[in-house]
Amino acid sequence: MVVKAEHSAREANPRFIVLKGAPQWLYDRMYCVRGDMGNRIKEQQLDLFAKRTSCHDWWPNQYRLLLSALACTLLEAVRRIASSGSELANAHVGTIRLKLLKIVAVVLRNTRRVRLLLSISHPHQSLFHSAAVRLKPG
Repeated sequence: MVVKAEHSAREANPRFIVLKGAPQWLYDRMYCVRGDMGNRIKEQQLDLFAKRTSCHDWWPNQYRLLLSALACTLLEAVRRIASSGSELANAHVGTIRLKLLKIVAVVLRNTRRVRLLLSISHPHQSLFHSAAVRLKPG
């Protein structure tokens, strides 16, 4: 049973939810999943700048939230596809951003291809390479 006891200035507002199942299953499948959802929201607000809605107009704020949601979706795909089996498999979005995306590189572009020249001394070079190979199509 889950109980929420709230008392406002006017009256009491008790709420009861009865959940049936084994305690361990309820904890693993209901309680922990709810906390994980809260962690994903916090990641998006702190690491992907979803909290920066300081414009006075509605559309720029909505656009920022849309870009933040798109970045969150892309980084979840990178975590799921490119980082499986690596140290970033369970990493936070900010860690993935720091280790895979915030890298100084020289970009060389010609008519046929784009080349990224990374530093030889980059500390996560092998991690970046394995993620790029996994994300490569076909």
